Amino acid sequence: MVERQLPKLHTRVRFPSPAPSRPLLISRRRVLQAVASAATLVATPRGARSENYPARPIRLVIPYTAGGSGDEIGRPWAERMGSLLGTTYIENMSGAGGALGCSVVAREAPDGYSLVLGNVSTHAIIPLSSVYPPYDAVGDFRAIYRLITSALAFVVHPSLPVDDMRELVAYAKANPGRLSYGTPGAGTGNHLVGEMFKQQSGVPDVVHIPYRGIAAATNDLIGGQIPLMIAVMSSQLLQLHQAGTLRILAVTSEKRLRAAPELPTAIESGMPGLRYEGWFGLFAPKGTEDAIVDRIAEATRKAMADPAFQEVYRSQGMEPDTDSTPDRFAQLVADDLVRLAPIIESIGLKHG
Repeated sequence: MVERQLPKLHTRVRFPSPAPSRPLLISRRRVLQAVASAATLVATPRGARSENYPARPIRLVIPYTAGGSGDEIGRPWAERMGSLLGTTYIENMSGAGGALGCSVVAREAPDGYSLVLGNVSTHAIIPLSSVYPPYDAVGDFRAIYRLITSALAFVVHPSLPVDDMRELVAYAKANPGRLSYGTPGAGTGNHLVGEMFKQQSGVPDVVHIPYRGIAAATNDLIGGQIPLMIAVMSSQLLQLHQAGTLRILAVTSEKRLRAAPELPTAIESGMPGLRYEGWFGLFAPKGTEDAIVDRIAEATRKAMADPAFQEVYRSQGMEPDTDSTPDRFAQLVADDLVRLAPIIESIGLKHG
């Protein structure tokens, strides 16, 4: 087993004066051990809490601004849970690329009434790329169910004189320092893909502009304040593309999307190393009882079995996961931490 020197993943930051953490050797075995120990943190006996669950409305925190891809994933799930699980409502809590909302839920009571819609950014990239990680992606959460997998899209303003990824690279090389790209925040999967693009295309002077959510970045792209954006595929993006308001150059999935087969992949567009498929899923605070986690997962699985509900996600360019489980989802998070660590290290994606 080869171990890599990485920032400590298990240090909780107390703002505004965080104490510096020391490096720690993190291996696949250690991450998997942490997953196993996190699953056994239930200290209180099962009883009144799980037997009557849910006895009041459930809150799903979407750690991004309203109107973005997080809403297009979380809101349909919350609506469907009304008949399968109980009243569920959404709270948008944006900031720090999604870390703020996750940090809040990590500190909530482990009673199943506060969940968060996490993704690769919040539960792998941010913890790995942060000098002072705001939470432990494994030890502070219980994985419940992966809802969807998704691709990112390279989207440009129509005034940018490029029609594909090759022309985008050529433009960046011909106009050094003039190209910038917007994302929903530093340390997100969008940011990671942007830095991968810079590295693989040989255009290191493309400027990253982090926003507090993709909605603000989209508004600035429409207004011409930025020329390029890297965003999770969504029905809104597809509509803007079809209307000619914005132009999608390529997507980062391995294959073309069912919802938009006319869009080429970055691989087809001359960038074989630019492949990224993300996911979004449900998490609860550590210590949440197995019975509650299983209840939420089973209700979600029933929803995902409905072809009409699956189409809600597929129409947005996403692929629903019809067979996720808490164990498989926890394993996925652990694997992503190990898989992405050397990529993040190689491109120097570090932020405060």
